[in-house]
Amino acid sequence: MIIYKSNGSWFGHVSHLTTSYTMRRILTAVGILGTYSALVIGAIKLLDLHRYLQVDSTIFSLLAVILSIFLGFRTNTAYDRWWEARKQWGALVNNSRNLAVYVDSMWPESNTAIRRFMAKHIANFCLALPEHLRQGTKIDRLVYLHPEERAYYETKDHVPNFIALRIFQRIAEAHRNGDINEGDYINIKAQHQSLLDILGACERIKKTPIPFSYAVYLKVFVTAYAILLPFGLSQQFGWGTIPLAMLIGFALIGVELMGEEIEDPFGLDCNDLPTGDIARTIQRNVFEILEDRAPAAELEQELYEKVF
Repeated sequence: MIIYKSNGSWFGHVSHLTTSYTMRRILTAVGILGTYSALVIGAIKLLDLHRYLQVDSTIFSLLAVILSIFLGFRTNTAYDRWWEARKQWGALVNNSRNLAVYVDSMWPESNTAIRRFMAKHIANFCLALPEHLRQGTKIDRLVYLHPEERAYYETKDHVPNFIALRIFQRIAEAHRNGDINEGDYINIKAQHQSLLDILGACERIKKTPIPFSYAVYLKVFVTAYAILLPFGLSQQFGWGTIPLAMLIGFALIGVELMGEEIEDPFGLDCNDLPTGDIARTIQRNVFEILEDRAPAAELEQELYEKVF
């Protein structure tokens, strides 16, 4: 995710126009559209085709209104998915801290084993989630794994589920043994359940993209509009059609590709959520709460490669 100062330099922000992969795609498409428009205008003037291309530009204005409605819906839908994902990860931060605080308060100070167990597993649940929402959890990203734990997780397709299972097994065992009372058990059970609720919500966002037919239709509509645009503007604007078509294409194609970029907020595009950084923040927080220390320095690693 690109971090920037919202009230920073106007021209400083504009200077980063080509640093984003999506912006480079937009500019490439606009360049192709400009070349195509130049060929169309050149052919029209060279072959004197104006008399065969009596297209009223008003038609394109009406089509632009319809297209803007579709693009507005597309962008709003994509942003809603991005923002919903951010709220879920914000809740994950809060609930992970709450669970760590509950554990630290409910068990006696002398019980360091439960604190180490919970710190490790809460952190690992959050560290496993980003890659689970991409192409599957990378076991090497988890911390303080014993060889038998590594072998156990390597046999599982859904690693966060089994980390959550181990957390709850330890809570249920403590309740059966009388280490925590019924009220504490109910309270901490709710905090644990919230982790699985967040996991399910993120999977819902990941596995329910915008319907394919809608996405294809919109791309076809934008493409057809861009192809026909030079013909509609050539008679009125002549060679001025080229920059005008490029400007209109920049607006339309840009909105579509930006919506496409943030539609999957768990990816590695430069404007996707920094889920790896958030997971590492949770890792530091729970270790500080439960063990009164930061995790070992060797565990402070990049959780993913950022794509710009």
